[in-house]
Parts: sequence; C-alpha cells; structure tokens
Amino acid sequence: MTYNILICDDEQDIINALKIYLSSGNYEFFEAHTGVEALGVLEAQEIHIVLLDVMMPVLDGISTLSQIRKVSNVPVILLTAKSEDADIILGLDVGADDYITKPFSPVEVAARVRSQLRRYMHLGGSEVHSDKYIVGGIELDDRTKVVTLDGDAVALTPKEYEILKLLISNPDKVFSPKEIYTSVWKEACVGTSENTVAVHIRHLREKLEINPAQPRYLKVVFGQGYKMERGKGV
Repeated sequence: MTYNILICDDEQDIINALKIYLSSGNYEFFEAHTGVEALGVLEAQEIHIVLLDVMMPVLDGISTLSQIRKVSNVPVILLTAKSEDADIILGLDVGADDYITKPFSPVEVAARVRSQLRRYMHLGGSEVHSDKYIVGGIELDDRTKVVTLDGDAVALTPKEYEILKLLISNPDKVFSPKEIYTSVWKEACVGTSENTVAVHIRHLREKLEINPAQPRYLKVVFGQGYKMERGKGV
C-alpha cells in the first residue's frame, strides 16, 4: 500500500529535505506552504499522515491543527524549533500525535512516521466504516470522525471524541470513571485518573450541552458513573 503524506512548511528546503529522508518508504508526497493550503489538500485528497510546521504565515500550525481536528483523526506530527516548547504543549493539547524538533534527524523522522502510520492503520483509521451514532441533536460519524450538534460541526480532542464514542454507542448504559479511563486511555486507572475523566466530561458538556449545568445528554449517575441519555422521544 502507498501512504499519502502531506508536508506543510513555508520553507521549500525543509519540504525537500523531508522528502529525501522518507524516500525509502512507499510514500506519495503532497505539499503545502500555508495552513490554508494544507486544509485544501486534506479536503481534496486521502491523506494518511500530516507533517505540520508550527510557525507559518497566513494560518499557523496550531490553528491549522485545530481546524484539522474538526473533520479528521489523521495523525499529525508537528515540526518545531527547540525554542517552541510552549507551542509543542499546546499542539499536543489540541490533538497533535507527535512532534519532531529542528534540525531533523533523518532516522528519527522515518521512525516517527512509520510509528504513527502503524498505529493509525492498526486502529482502522483509513478503513471505511458505516458507523453513525445519533442521540438527539448529537451525531457522531465514525467514518469521517466528525461530530455535529444540531448540524454544526463540533471540535473535539481525540480523547473527548473517544469518550463520546464510547457513551453514544452505548446509550443509557452507565460507565464508571474507571471503565471510561481504561477503555479510552488503554491503561490502568490509578491516582487522579478518575478526575481526568471528570474534566473531559465537563469539557464535552461545555461543547455539546445548551446548559452544561443541567445537561440533557451527558448525565451523571451519582455513585456509579456517566451515561449518554436518549431521553423521551430521542
């Protein structure tokens, strides 16, 4: 299989170098020099991984990543300078999968790209699914990784998306914080893990509920956990 790689950087020399570093793989390359161009390529082409520069004109890498996460779960590796630690942290929070600091090591670039592609393909990221879940005005399309509320796209982080998918695909079923954490994070629930789940649920309510303090869909069952409630007539 040939994998499509989108490289977005405002410096052509960087793009050319990355192509050389990845030339031994079975890849087809697409180029963009601004975030706006990158979004256009993603809309027009099936892309399996994105290498995205943080510092760009017109639309910077973090803003571009935020727009990508509204419509796609494609792996994104940030291209950063060593002095951009704050941007790295922000990018990971927004939904970046990894980062590589300049100057690049050819071996590291190739290894990180292979790693992200393996993970993405193993999880079925490029497969066509017919799964679509609807509860009231919330719709999650697991084929396109798009979540909408009353027809409008909602930007979720990858963890928020996975929590919502777990709940909306099992409407009215109560999941404990421990069950949610182990299912989404794929690791044992220890320490503050349950608080982490609570924070993510709060963020989901802020994005999906008209009144987060009195949620219609994302309900807490005291002493037990959380559920996606269909409600009467939903």
